[in-house]
Amino acid sequence: MESIKWERYPRLAGSGSAKAWMTIQINLGLARNTVEAYGRALEDHLTFCERHALVPESIGQADVASYVHDLSERPHPRRPPKTGEACPDVVLRLANATLQQRLTAIRLYYDYLTEEGTRVDNPVRRGRHIMSKRLGGSRGGILRRYYKLPWIPTDEQWRAILNAARSEPIRNRVMLAFAYDSALRREELCHLATGDIDPARRLLRIRAETTKNHQERVVPYSEPTGILFNGYLRHRREISQARGPLFLSESRRNRSLPVSIWTWSKVVAAIAARSDVPELSTHTFRHLCLTDLARTGWELHEIARFAGHRSFQSTLTYIHLSGRDLALKLESGMASIHKWRTQLLLEVLQ
Repeated sequence: MESIKWERYPRLAGSGSAKAWMTIQINLGLARNTVEAYGRALEDHLTFCERHALVPESIGQADVASYVHDLSERPHPRRPPKTGEACPDVVLRLANATLQQRLTAIRLYYDYLTEEGTRVDNPVRRGRHIMSKRLGGSRGGILRRYYKLPWIPTDEQWRAILNAARSEPIRNRVMLAFAYDSALRREELCHLATGDIDPARRLLRIRAETTKNHQERVVPYSEPTGILFNGYLRHRREISQARGPLFLSESRRNRSLPVSIWTWSKVVAAIAARSDVPELSTHTFRHLCLTDLARTGWELHEIARFAGHRSFQSTLTYIHLSGRDLALKLESGMASIHKWRTQLLLEVLQ
């Protein structure tokens, strides 16, 4: 990973200990998104300390609690209330997952200060996590953790999404098909290379360096997606005949360069706007695929292998979301739901 852009984090860069800790995270080879999330969290915490004349090397649990309260009361920076909403006076707050992420970063930072002898203890108390029978929670930490099920579209919304994607270039339609069909994360999708595809067996190799848990896996894709993919290969040869990154930019400035994760995010945002499904994100396709597999009766270990989950706890989310643990399997219709979606991909996107 290239060096962090320190100008984005002026207070962090101005603190010798904070900059040293961030440099360690970079040198350890953490994912770019993780490093940037840590940078934002620590920059925010140092800003709070500066505003309240606190010295990080000497703050206590009460000061950390004040910081948590400050985070909890902030309005969401990217989700202001919309004009005409049913409850315009409701202020959207930062999500529990965001708060947990911020606390994790500063907890690790104070661990570092403690290990280096700058502090005698860590003021960010660790909790003893306990899982309930369903969604679970935590007890004993500074902030209670909530486990929220991911959003997935209804069948009507899925049709609207695919209809909106119909006007996209073939590259984007193939990316959408792969994202759903093989439950790919954004980074995994954008970093696919020509050598990762086995068209004869309809298999994708997800290289370890592109995955979240650094574990390689091989996953299948459906025949309809294979037909779309063959059409894209013919189109790709018009841009570049060189092997390498699979999905290439077609813009004048970046022609034949690999598509970035930010480009894919913009594509999905545009589809979300045209389909009037604002909840749609790049991760939605993965959530939907894994939920569909759970609905069709796949076993826990099979879904975990397919998804590349390190822990079965992550996979259980989709069992909960599918409702399979709450009701008997439907003996008709449900067994073909995944096939139906993949066929719909072909009908709408080709």
